[in-house]
Amino acid sequence: MSEQPIVVCSFGETRDGLPAGAEEVLHIGRGLAQTSGAPLLWVVLGPLPERAAETAGLFGVQSLHQIDDEKLKMNSSDAQVAALVAYGKAQVPKALLVHQTLEARSVAPRVAAQLGGAVVMNGISVSPIGENFEITASAYGGDTRAVYEVGPGPVLAFIPNAAIPEPTSADPVAAEPFTVDLSAVQERIEVIEPACFDGPRLDDAEIIVSGGRGLGSQDNYSLIEQLAEALGGIAGASRPLVDDGWVDSSHQVGLTGRITRPNLYVAIGISGASQHMAGCSAAKTIVAVNRDPEAAIFQHARFGIVGDALEIVPELIRAASAG
Repeated sequence: MSEQPIVVCSFGETRDGLPAGAEEVLHIGRGLAQTSGAPLLWVVLGPLPERAAETAGLFGVQSLHQIDDEKLKMNSSDAQVAALVAYGKAQVPKALLVHQTLEARSVAPRVAAQLGGAVVMNGISVSPIGENFEITASAYGGDTRAVYEVGPGPVLAFIPNAAIPEPTSADPVAAEPFTVDLSAVQERIEVIEPACFDGPRLDDAEIIVSGGRGLGSQDNYSLIEQLAEALGGIAGASRPLVDDGWVDSSHQVGLTGRITRPNLYVAIGISGASQHMAGCSAAKTIVAVNRDPEAAIFQHARFGIVGDALEIVPELIRAASAG
């Protein structure tokens, strides 16, 4: 291919027939490809998700490539790095884009180093500047924004934090196999037992009720679970509750937890620090309950209640249960 492409890379967990975060990153990739006059490619590692061909067409992907190998089916990072490096050397992309997940935090910097390019994590937006790219990223735990000029050939990892516009209608793009020799790859880390979380996922929830330190004690977190159940949603938590052992990490919403976009997000006893808001700012409606009228959460909430969560939440539970 004579024109250097913009490449979206997907690997790791799938959700609803697509790699996690694929639509968000494809939306960013499509915009970058259009403004820089480059073709858009999408490479998927491992088994091809059922909606990949359809989605590729909707987001203007010129070529959909699949790298399939037994070593990729276990989501092994050494094999993922080797596969993406081989693909990058073959395609010589203007930029590689990935959805920032825990896996990507390990894989993306190693791919960038082996391809001789820069890496920027926590990306929010990107635009071309000549042969380089200007990328805005979240910094210092989300407290501020940093702007970098990098390129060509950087690896950019994005935190999806906005709604995706309706993609254009188009015919599906048939996947083409891309052969990579991974026979020499030896995984240095063996997963004895992968983490397994039962039940619904925060990422897919339409209603989330999250609790923070304003609850006072671990016993009071049950109020969050009760309100979530009454509203037909899922219980979440801020990072301090996870750090203190009140709930496991599968409940954490925020920059270092799950990035969500529910229709309704109810924040109980959460101050609204930027690290937490990075995980819920894309919610259609945010409702906040906090005893501090100056709490930052009220700057983001459409509806707010100033008061003691231990007095207010039981009333909300009763109202939701009666409805």
